[in-house]
Amino acid sequence: MRLNVNIVICLFLCAEVLGIQSLQQVPWLPCMLVDELVKFNDEGHAETQYQHRNAGLQFGHPGDSALNPNAITFLVTGSKVDMRKYIEGAVVEHQLQCEIRRYSTEGIQMRWPGLGAQDHDIWFTSTLRHTDGHFVITSFLRHTPATPTPGQADYRNWPAIADREMLTTSTAMLVFTRTPSVWVGLMKQPSLHCQFDVDHKAVDLTVEWRLQRRGERTTLFSHSRRSGQREGGGVELKGIGRGDASLTLPLTKQSSEGTYVCLVSVPPLFGSHEIALHIMEPPRVSLNVDSVISLVETEKQKVVCEAEGYYPLDVEMEWFREPSGGGGGLLPEKLDTVLYSSHRHHQDGTYSLSAFFLLHASLHDSGSKYFCRVSHSSLRMPIRKSFTLIVTEVDSWNLLWLFFGCGFILVMVATLCVMLPRLSSARAANKRKPY
Repeated sequence: MRLNVNIVICLFLCAEVLGIQSLQQVPWLPCMLVDELVKFNDEGHAETQYQHRNAGLQFGHPGDSALNPNAITFLVTGSKVDMRKYIEGAVVEHQLQCEIRRYSTEGIQMRWPGLGAQDHDIWFTSTLRHTDGHFVITSFLRHTPATPTPGQADYRNWPAIADREMLTTSTAMLVFTRTPSVWVGLMKQPSLHCQFDVDHKAVDLTVEWRLQRRGERTTLFSHSRRSGQREGGGVELKGIGRGDASLTLPLTKQSSEGTYVCLVSVPPLFGSHEIALHIMEPPRVSLNVDSVISLVETEKQKVVCEAEGYYPLDVEMEWFREPSGGGGGLLPEKLDTVLYSSHRHHQDGTYSLSAFFLLHASLHDSGSKYFCRVSHSSLRMPIRKSFTLIVTEVDSWNLLWLFFGCGFILVMVATLCVMLPRLSSARAANKRKPY
């Protein structure tokens, strides 16, 4: 058993070193079977417990021996649908999450139209998920048990699976997306990827797209191959014929944000993938001053940092001061006198915010650099906008002229205060009649 596991790990490592672009040559993938144990309480309500069991996908032919005999093996045999060809890039074990679950047809009792299907087939889903979010693949595995299970195979009557059992399966259908999460700006036209593959010419095929947003569900597109009916747009019918159900959205706006669901139905199978669309618009940052400010000592200047046009709302703005020279290992000092405006909401759904402070010119601060730092979820690194402060001393001649000017003004004011009453008295005397 140890030798077999080492061989599998070696295959993965070799794929990474040699840059293999798919896993079509890898015969085994480790998985986790999430098994359901359903019990009914005294009130008749179903209570489900989930048991995680070691399992694996093994690709080969009927009758092959298990590569890992200590795990539950799902032997995936000859089918026109091969999930491995949809795995792109050099993928190794730690980059894949593989999960297998039982699948209930929800009361639909019909034979799968594919080759070799039986009335008593039972179903599993296998989901391969890239840890960095590059893709998600959900495959439907059909297993024909040697002994039919009485009644319908669902959570009330799941057939037991032994710890080291091997189940021979065939991939009947898969649904695949390369865009499980999408971040896009405003006024863009993104394409949400959704692809499917079926092991036969599926006449009874239905493709739908839905948008789930704030508790509301909207159907964006629907097409039935059997009836030929079509509603909505954004998906090419020619693409559906090739297994491509990707949706092209109109120009994005704030209301475009939400969860888009691609649904592919071939009875009795119903596959779907959720794609989260996030609107991200980075801020435009500017200052109301030039890169160098020259002030006279004691002079004041209002400095404003403006962040405009960002979405969503979670922006952070801070002002810092770096001492002149920037040496000595001193860290920038965060200013605690900064005031903020309220968030301004624009018609396009974006926001703006201002952070400002009153700069008091001091010779001690001359040569210091001030910078505004803006952080936002759309930015990999914060944006910095800065200026350098130059402070000059007050000119002594200017002080002298200022002194004489103020003195002259004071003398003139005092003179007026004395003369105005006298002028008023003289004017009143002149108005008296001569008799």
